[in-house]
Amino acid sequence: MLALGDQRTPRVDLEGAFVTPGLIDNHTHCLSGGFGLASVALRDARTPAAFTERIGEFAAKLPAGRWILNGDWDHELWGGELPHRDWIDEVTRETPVLVTRLDGHMALANSAALALAGIDAETATPDGGEIVRDPDGRPTGVLKDTAMELVWAVVPKPTDAEYDRALEAAQQHALARGVTQIHDMAGDGWASLEAFRRARAAGRLKLRVYAFVPLSDWAELAEYVERHGRGDARLRWGAVKGFVDGSLGSTTAWFYEPYADAPETSGFALGDLEELRAEIAGADGAGIHTTVHAIGDRANDWLLDAFAEVGGEATAERRLRVEHAQHLSTDAITRFAELGVIASMQPYHAIDDGRWAEKRIGPERIRTTYAFAGLLAAGATLTFGSDWTVAPLDPLLGIDAAVTRRTLDGGHPDGWVPEQKIGVEEALRAYTAANAYAGFQEDLLGTLEVGKAADFVVLSDDLLEIDPIRIPEVRVLATVVDGERVFEATPPRGD
Repeated sequence: MLALGDQRTPRVDLEGAFVTPGLIDNHTHCLSGGFGLASVALRDARTPAAFTERIGEFAAKLPAGRWILNGDWDHELWGGELPHRDWIDEVTRETPVLVTRLDGHMALANSAALALAGIDAETATPDGGEIVRDPDGRPTGVLKDTAMELVWAVVPKPTDAEYDRALEAAQQHALARGVTQIHDMAGDGWASLEAFRRARAAGRLKLRVYAFVPLSDWAELAEYVERHGRGDARLRWGAVKGFVDGSLGSTTAWFYEPYADAPETSGFALGDLEELRAEIAGADGAGIHTTVHAIGDRANDWLLDAFAEVGGEATAERRLRVEHAQHLSTDAITRFAELGVIASMQPYHAIDDGRWAEKRIGPERIRTTYAFAGLLAAGATLTFGSDWTVAPLDPLLGIDAAVTRRTLDGGHPDGWVPEQKIGVEEALRAYTAANAYAGFQEDLLGTLEVGKAADFVVLSDDLLEIDPIRIPEVRVLATVVDGERVFEATPPRGD
């Protein structure tokens, strides 16, 4: 490689540091993440009292009428009891609150927010969602999936300047963790794409972005692509993302069998499945790259059937993606490979959900949960990311999760469902070359070789040599995108 340079080529001695291709995150909600960095932090609130206290302290700092959003709470940390508006009404009063569970499929609204949305005991439950209620029929404040939209409809839209600040915060957060490209999953829909385009035009976009918009907007996107093309190597668009079902944590993922700890439900599809099937066919037929969220085994089987129907013998050429692919039937594992459908997964979820998933779906269904090894053994394409803000935007933590599967509570030191562990090199490939393929950019990104973009990350330790349990200790020393050093760690202070 040195022979390719000349006397003008700068050379940097990395003093034995480890270099990896730029790390690509296959699934983020970038703008939401940027806003979340400036909002109340609830992810590690371990008691209802801490949950209440943090929201109250944050509300006290806000001007009148300003909403409290994001939060990313996890009710499993305090034993599984869902929060209630009574927990926060006294400390928020006229401050409207809609704080989401970390998976984004459930939220708690306080009484002020419910009133603004007109939600009361008489409000009908929307299809594909749930308004959790007290015995007297009054809403508890917990809203699941499509029911959240009743409140989101009255939340003020951020200004362009607010979106731009959120993007800058998210971008710096990503680059500091060795992420050189994100696939952004339409968390803020078209507003995200326009924020990315403003940053690109102004020369402020240091991160590579592959931007998705909602699947339901496929026809609009097809017209947009016809007018504007598909962007460039720094910012690309032309892809859509839809949903089949909800999440395991919210008991809205769609299974064949009922939940072990909620036998009254087996989850549900979030909308009309024939309409979803038509949207998938329409998007694919218009040349729009299509990916769809599926969590439960029934949701995944349905989606693989829909993809097979759309793609026929040429399904693999479409690079159709299943986002999450978390709980699979045995047949589904082999069908991913046979059809050439991409399993777009987020390994940190395994060590997070592994704390409590067995109580929810029992010992048999977890055997093919987060089936990293099973999918690779079948010959499927496996790609990795974070689902930030559902999980941390940190590929090193994702690699650790895929390789060790040690749950966050320390309860599985040898790995949760250990037969699904994979090797470091396999996990690294899922964050690099496989993700480049999943975004139609394998000719430009994903490996370090002549003719490809100079996207790489310098790490403090050799991931292929160290004990895997040390991976979370590895530091990002520098991040380079297209030859530009966009992040450099501050050297540690001497004694």
